Amino acid sequence: MDPLGAPSQFVDVDTLPSWGDSWEDELDTSDTAAETFQENTIRSPFLYNKNINGKVVLWKGDVALLNCTAIVNTSNENLTDKNPVSESIFMLAGPDLKEDLHKLKGCRTGEAKLTKGFNLAARFIIHTVGPKYKSRYRTAAESSLYSCYRNVLQLAKEQSMSSVGFCVINSAKRGYPLEDATHIALRTVRRFLEIHGETIEKVVFAVSELEEATYQKLLPLYFPRSLKEECRSLPYLPADIGNAEGEPVVPERQIRISEKPGAPEGVDNCGRTVMVVVGRNIPVTLIDMDKALLYFIHVMDHIAVKEYVLVYFHTLTSEYNHLDSDFLKKLYDVVDVKYKRNLKAVYFVHPTFRSKVSTWFFTTFSVSGLKDKIHHVDSLHQLFSAISPEQIDFPPFVLEYDARENGPYYPSYPPSPDL
Repeated sequence: MDPLGAPSQFVDVDTLPSWGDSWEDELDTSDTAAETFQENTIRSPFLYNKNINGKVVLWKGDVALLNCTAIVNTSNENLTDKNPVSESIFMLAGPDLKEDLHKLKGCRTGEAKLTKGFNLAARFIIHTVGPKYKSRYRTAAESSLYSCYRNVLQLAKEQSMSSVGFCVINSAKRGYPLEDATHIALRTVRRFLEIHGETIEKVVFAVSELEEATYQKLLPLYFPRSLKEECRSLPYLPADIGNAEGEPVVPERQIRISEKPGAPEGVDNCGRTVMVVVGRNIPVTLIDMDKALLYFIHVMDHIAVKEYVLVYFHTLTSEYNHLDSDFLKKLYDVVDVKYKRNLKAVYFVHPTFRSKVSTWFFTTFSVSGLKDKIHHVDSLHQLFSAISPEQIDFPPFVLEYDARENGPYYPSYPPSPDL
């Protein structure tokens, strides 16, 4: 109500039901049932998470009416676009908004810039520019649209905003297919909330009647409201689900085989070169495996001339990251004898029971001379008995996972290279 008693046209986001509230879990939510489901079922890369679902709202209405800390305006590079979202925001915010926009001197595609909300219920407006879509430049468009959502969220985090109201950034005028754009929007927000969820209380997707059906269809893929919905949604995820932050990637560039940055090479306790492969960064369903094979040989060729060891992080991999035995056998058969002779150890970090069984079958029946070189390493503390931590550039998620599963580590560095 306003001071004169008239009903306000603005919408209090705290009165809107969250995405999680719109579903009644069909499964027994007891710990035992959840553990059984998790043990026997392939999990989605977007896990059921009740806390995250509680932060998300799908609302059919005008984003300009929301009383979020900030709402999002989609515009052009001059911030003068005349689309329904912008026109509503300008009308309700009042004339002072145009003066503020002149000070920004435009906004590049993918950027996010901030102004006051003026007469809006929202304190701030975050302005962003979505890409013009052309199918031949699809990769560039995907990256730019991701940047829009990511930069809006990053700005909200930096300004300690508790809630953000998103319009659909890909305006029809710019030609971006709605369903493709919605995948990027949802997964980017999901990944942000996974990493920075403590910094934001509410994310509202304000959609039109035409957009609502697409959001209703795709939200369960990224924000499943139960374990059962997670399982049911898994087959409908697209091949490209982005990296750990939701960012689109060029598939062949996803494989990372790295030596210790800042030094010519990392070494184990016997002075042998340490090579690192991060399993979670191998998008098996996306890459051309023949190209990946050539890339591996190219990167490894100068390393394999002397003794080396391989550290493979199996941490938090999914079915999308697992190389099949046929490819591994082909790799083993194709590479020069020096690769096999000079490989002295493979440290398989954070293996699962399934991966241990698969490794045993592969080294027993598919290739020879490799079984005795495989060391399954359940904790980083074990790894440090062979390789000092300073010699490896650990992905943050590996450290976080190990601390969660095995507790803080206090490594010692004995000289023995074997586990």
